[in-house]
Amino acid sequence: MYKKTTIAALSALAMLPFAQAQAADYAIDTEGQHAFIQFRINHVGFSYILGNFESFDGTFSYDAEDPAASSAELEVDVTSLNTNHAERDKHILSGDFLDAGEYPTATFTSTGFESTGDGEGVLTGDLTLHGTTQSIEMPVTLVGEGEDPWGGYRAGFEGSTDLTLTDYGIDMSKFPEAMQTLELYVTFEGVRQ
Repeated sequence: MYKKTTIAALSALAMLPFAQAQAADYAIDTEGQHAFIQFRINHVGFSYILGNFESFDGTFSYDAEDPAASSAELEVDVTSLNTNHAERDKHILSGDFLDAGEYPTATFTSTGFESTGDGEGVLTGDLTLHGTTQSIEMPVTLVGEGEDPWGGYRAGFEGSTDLTLTDYGIDMSKFPEAMQTLELYVTFEGVRQ
């Protein structure tokens, strides 16, 4: 399920194309901790488990005049999963779920972007998680863009989508229906290169 989260985060990166007047390349600001890949999944119908992936890297390019030409790539270290409970993290990373020993990396590569209004759109791309690649869609929103206080230029986006874990070969048959899907939320700033 966490791998799906990672994928969703990669999708969000691809949404960056709406903000700028000319095409530009951006690096996601993970060094300054201005980017997050988070998830939420129901816990047997009683509450929610929240978590995130702490280690990832990515780039994107976008052109506000031609959003369809925008692109994004993201790579996530699945082993950096953190739900604030060490034993649970160990179980999620085991062969019962993400099997991080066999599949330590999740990736996202955008395949398209469709604008749905001012600063909004739907990013599509291929998410690879748990050794399985699926096409996903993520609605995204431009949070803002412009010059930063340090002489650089930034753009920030957010997006979310739901992932069905069985689509990625993660067996959830022993769990209630409420646990079959994972909500992925991503937010990040990119620094223009």
